[in-house]
Amino acid sequence: MKLFLDTANLDEIRQINAWGVLDGVTTNPSLAAKEGREFSEVIAEICAEVDGDVSAEVVATDTEGMLAEADELRGIADNVVIKVPLIPAGLAACRRLADTGARTNVTLCFSPAQAILAAKAGATYVSPFLGRMDDISNDGMALLTEICEVFRVQGYATEVLAASLRSPQHVGQAALAGADVATLPTSVFNQMVKHPLTDIGLERFLADWQAYLQARG
Repeated sequence: MKLFLDTANLDEIRQINAWGVLDGVTTNPSLAAKEGREFSEVIAEICAEVDGDVSAEVVATDTEGMLAEADELRGIADNVVIKVPLIPAGLAACRRLADTGARTNVTLCFSPAQAILAAKAGATYVSPFLGRMDDISNDGMALLTEICEVFRVQGYATEVLAASLRSPQHVGQAALAGADVATLPTSVFNQMVKHPLTDIGLERFLADWQAYLQARG
């Protein structure tokens, strides 16, 4: 399973990318605005930092507007993936972009039926939002599992990108469900690498090593 970082913060991207585990980035104009940055400038900097796919979301809600934004975003770098919402206009834009060879990420997916439509429209990725399903007392992980199974049975080429993940447990469960990609915030990456037994083990190892050096000394 590929791991993407969901952010527009360049410092966070550099931090996680330095670990050697980052496969791509998902971002949007809202995240860029929180950083006080122009979206196109942020995308250019992210694409220069990350070799993998960078999903950049459009803000238009009509097909022609989405396609116009897509043209601008695709001109920034070759690894830009156009993120469109799962609405009729977004599906139409996805199909037209796919027909030109552009890669797309159909986002805001909340049902297997929606995911099927994204695959039929030629999406490179479809992004079910797990945490937001949990927020309304639905089972986000069950949704992801069902979508992954449908795509396996049908042989769809579209990759399932698990989004709105809020814990390391979510990441492990998404991998078990068969997600092709998981996108997560920096906080979850930092939680994934941490374990109290790792810290205790390292502390004991270093203490033993220092004791050995002192005994030799």
